[in-house]
Amino acid sequence: MRIAGFVRGGRALAPLIAVLVELGIIYGGGASPAAVAYGYSAAALFPVLAWLTKLLLDAEPDVQRRLARLSVGPAREATSGVLAALLLSLAVCAAAMAAPWLFHGIDPNVELGSGIALGVLAHLLAVPPAIAVGALASRAVTGSIRLGVTVLVVAAVLVVVLGLSGSVAPWLVPPVMATARALNDPGVPPADELALLTGWAAVWCAVAFAGYGWLRRARS
Repeated sequence: MRIAGFVRGGRALAPLIAVLVELGIIYGGGASPAAVAYGYSAAALFPVLAWLTKLLLDAEPDVQRRLARLSVGPAREATSGVLAALLLSLAVCAAAMAAPWLFHGIDPNVELGSGIALGVLAHLLAVPPAIAVGALASRAVTGSIRLGVTVLVVAAVLVVVLGLSGSVAPWLVPPVMATARALNDPGVPPADELALLTGWAAVWCAVAFAGYGWLRRARS
């Protein structure tokens, strides 16, 4: 029902246009190694996926959300929204990984297999944090559209700024930029570096989703 309302209400159009524009910019300049291209793709999609999540969760009227919480319970109601956002985000990432082949944006002669695998990992590391940011910016948490947009924009900017090389507090944000940098280096990153990025993302998401669950209970 959430996804149907999101699509039929026209809220999906703006994120779709943003995804197409981003992919056109990323892959319109020529072929790149798969790992490099997909690393930048995952980083560029992060704010769009967070925005998509917020729009999806905000598509449901407040009264309907409260009725759903009464009928199925707060935990199931909140989880269903996150799962709906996850399905849409994975669909967007799948399209983003297929799109460069239409633009001839992937160099098939440079570590193609490992590059695609790393690209899948990069997108999977970007999706849960993006959903967490979008959920924390949703109307059910912030109480207003204006505050929700502010939270979304500030979070997206901080992910970039604090994710830059040499940041004083990179652990405050998910490793979106760090993953893109790791995939930009020649060759396959070391296994311990990939494990660190995965663990970093997992811990950050655990804290963010715990905060989302607490805020939803406190403001229900």
